[in-house]
Formats: sequence, structure tokens, C-alpha cells
Amino acid sequence: TRAPEVGVGSRSMDHPISLRLADDLRRTRLTVAFRIILAFPHLIWVTVWGFVVWLAIIVSWFATLFAGRTPRGLHDFIGQYHRYWTHVTAYLTFVADPYPGFVGDRPYPADLVIAPPAPQNRWITAFRLILAIPALIVSQVLGYLLQILAVIGWFACLFLGRMPLGLRNLNAWIIRFTMQTHGYLGLLTDRYPSFSPDPPPAVEPTPAA
Repeated sequence: TRAPEVGVGSRSMDHPISLRLADDLRRTRLTVAFRIILAFPHLIWVTVWGFVVWLAIIVSWFATLFAGRTPRGLHDFIGQYHRYWTHVTAYLTFVADPYPGFVGDRPYPADLVIAPPAPQNRWITAFRLILAIPALIVSQVLGYLLQILAVIGWFACLFLGRMPLGLRNLNAWIIRFTMQTHGYLGLLTDRYPSFSPDPPPAVEPTPAA
């Protein structure tokens, strides 16, 4: 049976950007051993695509400041990149096991869920970069922690053939916060990232039959 879906978000679980997990924690030792090599094409593509997205964010900033809402096309394009970025990060940090696609348009065991465009406060939009600085600092620090946890996860998955639930949840929380931060900066929402340290419910996924 499929593992139950678990949402990683704030206490109210109503943030416009959330991370959904549907994973049985089992990991393939062979792909774990060579994970960084297997992910190398994705690391190149996520960087190249990222340059284009930053140009789209600049255009989106002017459009949102003028209209009070991000245009649907820009919102979807920027959001799809963040969704793909999430898949790659989850794969690299052993939050998920399947090899990600290169477009970010298909369901994934660690999937970013982004709400449709909504009205945004023009003042928040105007000073978005300044307002995002505290969250960006926290995200940067958590990024270093995630790298350390990924190494620990690599050893755990290699020897156990599974990702420990607590470690998976902590990595997922960091990814969620990071994507909320970059989604805030990328004008996907004007809701500030949630600093809540609450992990997702500690429900042991049901092993696949």
C-alpha cells in the first residue's frame, strides 16, 4: 500500500507553499552510493534554469507591484522551477528515492504544493528583498545543516537500506522552509516563511506490499 501523505508546514498547515511527503522510507543502496554522481545533470540544469527564473522574477516584481497580483503565467513558471528544485534537493538529501524528472511537472514523493496566484500587498512587494533578509539568513544556515544531515543520511541509507523517519522529517522541514523563503522572494506569495520548528506528525509510513 502507498505511504500516507504527510504535510510539512506551519502549525495551521495553511501556508500557500507546503511540502507533501508520500514515501515508505526505503532506499535503494546502489543509487544511494552514487547519488551525487547521478544527480550531477540535475545540478547543472537547476543552475541554468535558475538564471532564467531570476529574470522572470524581476519581470514579475514589476507586474505584481503594478497589478497587485502575480500574472498566472509567471506564477506557474516560477512555481514549476521551485517544484523541480524541491525534487532535486529531496533526491540529494535522501528525503525521496526515485530519480526526479527534469521538468518538475510530475508528482514526486517529496512534492512542493503551491497555491494559485492571490492578491499581494504592494508595500510588501515593494520591499520584498529587504523583508526577506532574515529568512534568507536562516535559510542559509539551515542549508549548511542540511548538507551535514545529508551525509549522515547517506551512511544511514547505505547501511540500513532506509531513511530514518526523524532524519527524513528534519531534512524535509529544512527544504520546506527554504522553498517558502525562495517562494516569498520569488513573489509566489506574500506570506512570510514559517519559522515554526514543528515537524510533521510522526506517523510511520506503511511499507509497500
